[in-house]
Amino acid sequence: MDSLPEAVVQYILSKLSNAKDVASCNCVSTNWKYSMHYIKRLYFPRSIFDHLSNSQTSDINISNMVSSIYHLEELVVYCPFTSTELALWVLHSGSSLKKLELRMDNLVDQNSINDSLLKLEFIGYARNLESLKLWGGLIVRTPTWNVFNNLKNLEIVGGKLEDSVLTEALRSTPNLTHLVLVGCEALKNVWIELVHLEQCKLDFKGSGTCSLTLMAPKIESFEVQGCGWIRVRETNCLKNLSITNNSGKIYLVDFGKLMALETLSIRGVQWCWDAISKMLQLASEVKHLYMKIEFTGDFEALLPFPEIDFVDFFKSHPKLKSFDVHGAMFAALCQKNSLKNVDSSFVIPSLEEVCITVRSPLNAEQKMNALESLVKFGKNLKKMKIRILQMKSTHSSADDFFEDICRFRFMNRKFISIE
Repeated sequence: MDSLPEAVVQYILSKLSNAKDVASCNCVSTNWKYSMHYIKRLYFPRSIFDHLSNSQTSDINISNMVSSIYHLEELVVYCPFTSTELALWVLHSGSSLKKLELRMDNLVDQNSINDSLLKLEFIGYARNLESLKLWGGLIVRTPTWNVFNNLKNLEIVGGKLEDSVLTEALRSTPNLTHLVLVGCEALKNVWIELVHLEQCKLDFKGSGTCSLTLMAPKIESFEVQGCGWIRVRETNCLKNLSITNNSGKIYLVDFGKLMALETLSIRGVQWCWDAISKMLQLASEVKHLYMKIEFTGDFEALLPFPEIDFVDFFKSHPKLKSFDVHGAMFAALCQKNSLKNVDSSFVIPSLEEVCITVRSPLNAEQKMNALESLVKFGKNLKKMKIRILQMKSTHSSADDFFEDICRFRFMNRKFISIE
């Protein structure tokens, strides 16, 4: 290091980010300490101040380091801190700060709740932020933020939110392109309107009965979990869509045309059949389809899927390249009448990969017929995986069915595998 020009040493040291490394470098020499003023990113791990003496606090240490940096662009704080110190950090570095990531306090008493709300207020001082990520925290009062014109990425993980507060807070971020809300609680009716949003991931905790309306004409990738009613009308750019509800039922899906859709994943314990059939109808141009829905039924009763015509299904999805289907949907494709009248010209033109999960030996003959038909009509089929999952039966039919699958695999061993 001594043989390098000072500018090169300074450039190398400016790439440091871990606060412990920065503190160590401050002790090496005057020149190294001077170089620490030019670092761009500062990261404080969760346990970095666990061994401080009683007279020291994490706030003082963080403030000393932040205030010594001339042009801080990224600040990540996972260790405990107070709202007062946060205000000092963002006032000092707010004009240069582009990325801010904070682990908010655990909300155990009224003082910590008030402190959490103040932290949200003080974040507004960092007006040039491009990315903001919050772990935890309580957002039940609309923060008095000015507009974050440069903010492109917003992530909230494990926060407690109220519907109207979320809507108002998002009005301060009109240019968002990426939005992530994961493990968020207390939401019932969510309204999101962001004209520049391209990628969105929403994961709501609770009973799965949340209602969502999303207005985002440029949305390209959308994942949602925990909603029973979903409305997304402007979907001309949507390429990747994932809908899941592991806690409740999917009652309604209201989407615009999905002409650009390439990947669709629909999962959950129970979907109303109208929602399933509407998604399959809208996704006629889809290339990759994943289905894992256990039951249908409009009310509390869990019902099996109605019969789905094998030929009509693949004719309605001519661009389908990969198809991952769980037991209920596969059983619906394997009904007696599904393959009775197959046109001699029928082919599955684009299908290359299939993964089928089988959970029951019922209607084994029809299921084998469907598997054979996929091979027969899938002229470009390159890979088929048959997954046997928790198949239980005291009857010998389970063993017979498994033997048939093994025989079928042996006859087509170049591209069929069994899990």
